Amino acid sequence: MHQVTGRWSAHSLLLWAGLLISAGFTYFAIRGVDFSLVGDVLARSNYWWLMPAFGALALGIALRALRWQLLFRRETRPPFHAVANALLVGLFFNSILPARVGEAARIVMLNQQQGTSRVEAVATVVLERALDIMCLLLLLLAIAPVLPSVSWLQSAVSVAVGLAACLGLAAWVLARWGDRSLRAALRPLVRLRLVGARRAEAAAANFAEGLAGLREWRLLAAGLVLTTLSWIVLGLSMWFVLIAFDFGLSPVAGLFVAIAVSIGMILPSSPAAVGVFEASVLVALSAYGVSKEQALSYALVVHVLNFVPFIVVGALVLQAHAVSLRRGQPST
Repeated sequence: MHQVTGRWSAHSLLLWAGLLISAGFTYFAIRGVDFSLVGDVLARSNYWWLMPAFGALALGIALRALRWQLLFRRETRPPFHAVANALLVGLFFNSILPARVGEAARIVMLNQQQGTSRVEAVATVVLERALDIMCLLLLLLAIAPVLPSVSWLQSAVSVAVGLAACLGLAAWVLARWGDRSLRAALRPLVRLRLVGARRAEAAAANFAEGLAGLREWRLLAAGLVLTTLSWIVLGLSMWFVLIAFDFGLSPVAGLFVAIAVSIGMILPSSPAAVGVFEASVLVALSAYGVSKEQALSYALVVHVLNFVPFIVVGALVLQAHAVSLRRGQPST
């Protein structure tokens, strides 16, 4: 009973923290904004550019699904349609629920579709997040010479170097000791009788399988390339929307906006990162001298673009999955 209460307390704390963070960022985004000017900017925009923006967004998600698939070892690798469906369901739940619970939802769905070990899938998702952060910060470093003044660039570079060092250390430990290092990490839980010895052994083995991308250089290289390409394509999606608002900015600005939004969404927030998304866009575009009204108009449109498709497609995939479960067949 105490454990259940503790879990709910932690969950509630995370939920309220996310809501407060979103409220604070929302206040920052709308403070001092002339909403009549926002309406004028929205009315003058050319929304035909949302079509290539949507196409680039879809391609970026496909690249990320392929990246997730290739992080599994060949022996346990699920088919592309399964990881794509699970990823879309995860994005759906991230859009309607706080605290990024979509990450858990896609792991559960992949397990239900293909019988993939949940522990192994969790390990691949952890590796995904590490690759995302490292590639984002390295891309930020690469475009730094053509960016306007960015005060937090040096801190971002330091984080990238530190993360790369951590990944290198983890790869070396796994290459040298394999799942023995993970079993050693779980041993205190076994001694405290929080986890059974057999279950800990299986969890260590499955988690090590999920981190195969750290031990096999081909998997790691594929992950790095696909992660970088996906962020570049998602940056292009952001740039196409910038063209719709005629800000006269280069594709680098679109990539910078994508990086800023992704870094901002590391924080816990409300469903769909309301407020955090808009504030991150405002911070990025303020470096280019874009007014707050123009930046907020752009942020609202690009947020809708990154929300509505995931709701529609994710709901359809989830419905098809529910039907397949009732029939006792894997969804396709």
